[in-house]
Amino acid sequence: MGNTDRAELQRIADLVETNRERLQNIESQVVRLEEVRQEQARAIMALKAIPESGANDAMIPLGGGVQIIADIPSEGGAVIDIGSGIQAEKTREEALELLSSRNEELIRLMDSLRSEFDETEKLVIELANQFNEGIEELQGEESDSKDSTNQETENRPRRRRRKRGTEFTLDD
Repeated sequence: MGNTDRAELQRIADLVETNRERLQNIESQVVRLEEVRQEQARAIMALKAIPESGANDAMIPLGGGVQIIADIPSEGGAVIDIGSGIQAEKTREEALELLSSRNEELIRLMDSLRSEFDETEKLVIELANQFNEGIEELQGEESDSKDSTNQETENRPRRRRRKRGTEFTLDD
C-alpha cells in the first residue's frame, strides 16, 4: 500500500468517527424525545383520571414533590401549551386529543430516528470492516517488504568483526 492507501484508510477512519458521533447524537435525541413522550403520557393519564363530574379535593402536582389541593368542576378545562410559549385554555377532551396527537407524532419521529440510527450503525460497521481489511493488507505488504529486505541481508557475506584489543600487532 502506498501513501494514497494510507490516506484512504485515514479517510475511512474519519468517516467512522464522524458517524459514531452521529449515532451518539441520534441516541441522545431519542432519549430526550422519549422523556417528553412519557411526560405527555402521564398528563394523558392524569386527565383521564378526572371523572366527568369533576373532582373535589384533587391533588395537583406542582413539581418538586409539592401538590396543591383543588376542586375540579365538571366543566373545568385545562391550560395547554400550543407552541411558541403560548398557552390556551381547552376542554379536557380537546387537551386529551392534542396530547394524544403529539404523542403519536413523537412516536413517528422516534421511529424515524431509530431507523436512521440502524442505517448509520450498519454504515459504521461496513466502514470499520473496510478499515480493518485495509490495515491487514498494509501490514501484510510491510511484512513482505521486510522479508525481502531480510533475505537480501542474509545473502550478503558477513564481515568478521574483531573485538577491540584482540587485533594482532607486530609485537605478537
